[in-house]
Amino acid sequence: MKTKIPSITIGVDLGDKKHVICVLDASGEIIEIRTITNHRESLRRLSKKYPGARIAIEVGSHSPWISRFLKSLKHEVLVANPRKLRAIYTNDRKSDEQDAEMLARLARVDPRLLHPIEHGSEQAQRDLLQIKLRDNLVRQRVDIISSVRFTLKSIGFRLPSPSTPCFAKRARLLMKNEESLLAMITPSLHVIDELTLQIKALDRAIKKLCEDKYPETARLMQIRGIGPITSLCFILTIGDPENFERPRDVGAYLGLVPKRDQSGALDKQLRISKAGDAYMRRLLVGAAQYMLGPFGGECDIRTRGLKLAGRGGRGAKNKAAVATARKLAVVMLTLWQKQVDYEPERKAA
Repeated sequence: MKTKIPSITIGVDLGDKKHVICVLDASGEIIEIRTITNHRESLRRLSKKYPGARIAIEVGSHSPWISRFLKSLKHEVLVANPRKLRAIYTNDRKSDEQDAEMLARLARVDPRLLHPIEHGSEQAQRDLLQIKLRDNLVRQRVDIISSVRFTLKSIGFRLPSPSTPCFAKRARLLMKNEESLLAMITPSLHVIDELTLQIKALDRAIKKLCEDKYPETARLMQIRGIGPITSLCFILTIGDPENFERPRDVGAYLGLVPKRDQSGALDKQLRISKAGDAYMRRLLVGAAQYMLGPFGGECDIRTRGLKLAGRGGRGAKNKAAVATARKLAVVMLTLWQKQVDYEPERKAA
């Protein structure tokens, strides 16, 4: 299939404060290369100067809102996948101007060379932000707990590692006879208490969000080990389940399939690609590890994972967890697409 070459193609190398743009005409000649500020008005002026132009940008922190804004101005917008753009990263004369020009030339000739991705809606991004902010608070709490434990350990006091929400209460109880040390760690314990309250508040908000706006999450939570956070993050990350012709393709989309380097009779066994959303992948692997643990409950997914782990060999447990996470993603997408209930153990026909 031949791709129609637009009259104007613009490559934009996004920056935090400024963007570099490269504008090409239909013949591929450079009309201009310049810098614009990272503001809506600057983008609006660019749009008025080149109405209807095809615009290529690269994935980044600003790409979601910029791509939506440019689309609202009636542009064809391509959001390039940086993992696929080896031509840019291996350029011996790499610069922002060179990157913008490369994006423009690839978009002008064949947009498929950019392996374009589609950002979700602004509302989906806002809803997903609650999950990401909760994860950030959880990480901060873990860091502070580790700091308190190692500080006390360095002077001969060992604190056990109870469940994270109970750590501050447990620490106060164990250190009640060591007033000077308790006074030293009290500010950290207050921060842990406050973080725990905020995390619980976000948990309630996420659960309510699932119930009010994303009822399809209830179907995914039928799987033991899948809770509101994992199910909602999956829904928001995938966006439209019909984007996948085959449910098994979701594994590659989330970076849970091995990379491949095949040539002739040689077909190497490589690590997973780790493409797509890293946080979603981590949630799925965590759910898989729970399913393979002592509280996972009997189901076909667990049985298959334990069988893989039982083969032994280097990293067998980790490989089984990744394979189980991949299977989980496929099952979750299938339940969502077909609107059917989860069957832990399917009876043989």
